[in-house]
Amino acid sequence: MITFSFLKLLLLHISIIALISCSDNTSAPPDDNTQTYPGYNLVWSDEFNKTSLDLTKWNYETGTGVNGDFGTGQIDRATNRIENVSIVNGIIGADGSCLSITTRKEVYIDRNYTSGRINTENKFAWGPGHKIEARIWTKDIKYKGQGFAFWMMPNEIPTGYNYIMWPQGGEIDITEYIGSMPYHNLGSAHYAWFWNNNEYADWNHGHKGAYYSYSSQEVPISNPVWGGYPPSDNDVNAGSYEFHIYGINWLSDRMEFYVDQKIYHIHYFNDGAALNNTADGQDYDAVITLSGKRTMLSEYSNHFTEWHPFEHKMFIILSSGVGGDDNKTYGGAIVPEAVFPASVYVDWVRVYKKE
Repeated sequence: MITFSFLKLLLLHISIIALISCSDNTSAPPDDNTQTYPGYNLVWSDEFNKTSLDLTKWNYETGTGVNGDFGTGQIDRATNRIENVSIVNGIIGADGSCLSITTRKEVYIDRNYTSGRINTENKFAWGPGHKIEARIWTKDIKYKGQGFAFWMMPNEIPTGYNYIMWPQGGEIDITEYIGSMPYHNLGSAHYAWFWNNNEYADWNHGHKGAYYSYSSQEVPISNPVWGGYPPSDNDVNAGSYEFHIYGINWLSDRMEFYVDQKIYHIHYFNDGAALNNTADGQDYDAVITLSGKRTMLSEYSNHFTEWHPFEHKMFIILSSGVGGDDNKTYGGAIVPEAVFPASVYVDWVRVYKKE
């Protein structure tokens, strides 16, 4: 198993989730130049072209999270202020307006940093049979301790329960970009090995993820380590250089992670599906060459019958933050030279349904 940073290892998703039916559709039309994909129909999007955040689609997530740090060693407080979450114009390379999520170094209530987090929980959620992607520029994420994520968490719970524990419910990290590794993105699936009566245990965590190199546009030969920050503004090999499209093809048996349409990690849900075609209870992974590119194959997340995490709907989260502890990941503790405010721009988020 690869050693990863910026993981939400202690995030306990214990909030009661309403059992609702989340629609695939939205009344807001996409831009005229929206990408089309054969065999898929666009069913939901936010182009962020209004004057403020569309609260029919998004919720603000405020505060400091689980155990006061969102479970990742963060030291910021998320707010719903326009200083942290806003719609902005004039961003180079954007198609119209953008969502801006900004972390700031400032004294606010009980913290010295502020941040922004929004999600679609209980408003819109999707599962297998969808392509989910966003066009993101991690422009100011350039120092150790700065990070941004485009990720998903469960919007469904098992019958007879009023919550689903993490990681039993699963977690999908489409974009995990941290300033301490400016040349790579991490795409991951988090899950549990045992149902464990829907209770949390720190040992009960399966994780399969792969890094994407912006330079080679594939899985790197060796896993990156912290360093190389800050990249210059004109460093084309850094994720902070320009907009990239981050997404997943979520199919019935697997999930394909991609950056700019280049698939670099395929996670299979069932034992034996990825590599050896033999169900042996092992969480295998291997890097192979597909279409001329290094690609990671991994398995498996359907470890128990009570809940197959990636066969259920999940909601989208967009979040930035500031790390405060090298031992709790999130790209490590913030360094003194880090520059704030640090903004990430999201041009759009789009969801397509497979025909």
